[in-house]
Amino acid sequence: MEAILSKGSLAALSTIATVLQFLTGTCFMWLKYGVLTEESTLILVNFIGSALFFSYTVVFFVFSVNKREVVRQMMLISCIILSATIYTSLETSLEKSVRVIGLLCCCLAVLFFASPFAKLAHVIRTQNTDSLPFPIIVSSFFVCLLWTAYGVLINDLFIQIPNLLGGILAGIQLTLYVIYPKQKASSSGGPRYSPLVSENPIL
Repeated sequence: MEAILSKGSLAALSTIATVLQFLTGTCFMWLKYGVLTEESTLILVNFIGSALFFSYTVVFFVFSVNKREVVRQMMLISCIILSATIYTSLETSLEKSVRVIGLLCCCLAVLFFASPFAKLAHVIRTQNTDSLPFPIIVSSFFVCLLWTAYGVLINDLFIQIPNLLGGILAGIQLTLYVIYPKQKASSSGGPRYSPLVSENPIL
């Protein structure tokens, strides 16, 4: 974030704004689910997450070179949030509201956890894990395990299932680090590539 503020541009980071908005919407939906189920842990964690991701999104919007695209993405996320809010306001059955919002939260969580798999083909083809964010994957693995355990404790499948899947997906990515360890820089200072790897990877 400090680098972004100093450079005053997001030309090379446009996809991060999309991720932040997706996370903002996901946290808000889990916050809504926490309110419906009266789970204080979900409410606290996702209230903080929603506030943080929304503030990051605002910063990205201010410094974005393509504000129209950011606005379009924000409107899409806002429509999903607004639709869910209107639905829960009109639905008289609390049980049905919990089921629908819980299912939506599950879908959003699975999409988020599965998104790094778009890079796996490139990682396997190049036998290089440099494109995978190791700290994020490790933290995701342990966070998913903790949330899965929490879901078991409160007997909530909507929390158990997506986080169990997320833990498995993160574990698969960590396995790739064992199979394809990170390559050290060559003596010339640049990355060292296998002669079988294309110099122009698609990702």
